[in-house]
Amino acid sequence: MPSLDRVFAVVVAALFVAVPLARGQQALQQPVEPASPAMSFFITSTGRGFGGNLGGLAGADRHCQQLAAGVGRGARTWRAYLSAPATADQPAVDARDRIGRGPWINARGVEVAASVADLHSGNHRLGVDTSLTEKGTVVASGRHDILTGSTSDGRLAAGTADTTCRGWTSHGPGRAMLGHHNRSGGGQDPGSWNAAHLSRGCSQLALRASLGDGLVYCFASD
Repeated sequence: MPSLDRVFAVVVAALFVAVPLARGQQALQQPVEPASPAMSFFITSTGRGFGGNLGGLAGADRHCQQLAAGVGRGARTWRAYLSAPATADQPAVDARDRIGRGPWINARGVEVAASVADLHSGNHRLGVDTSLTEKGTVVASGRHDILTGSTSDGRLAAGTADTTCRGWTSHGPGRAMLGHHNRSGGGQDPGSWNAAHLSRGCSQLALRASLGDGLVYCFASD
């Protein structure tokens, strides 16, 4: 029969194992901290992983919707801030026409623009400290290229060259117009949040080569 000292030692050892495990289980069960109830704007915390192939506008919108739902804001209708060229099924699309009327507020409850006109003027408040992910986190400077396919006034960046990774369906050929979420860096207009420069290509590697990761801006359109 084991001594009382031995039994006590076994019980104490079991408690040292059980308590951390219980705490770990509680941590795993904790829900994701919800974003501000007023949130109507964010940058995707992660891309789809296929470079400029977002599954078209519908796929990009779906990605925005899923990320918003993950932080408790899925009841709203979310749209990716992307322009797209005309196809056999639809006319050309301007990003500014698909995001609603505003105002737009980030995950911490800070208003970044009051209206479409405000968003595309010098009055907006987009920048490294306000252009946050759906989780309320700052996007790293090493991922500052955000896909838009747009001009500074939010319209399709049209021309002879591709600016939308073939309507957001290409993971290789083509190029995309990019904005800088931190409004700094290199390019044609490095201070532009939506029209800083063209990408080197549409693959994930090409996007990362110029400090991007296939991220997009998402706006609540309702």
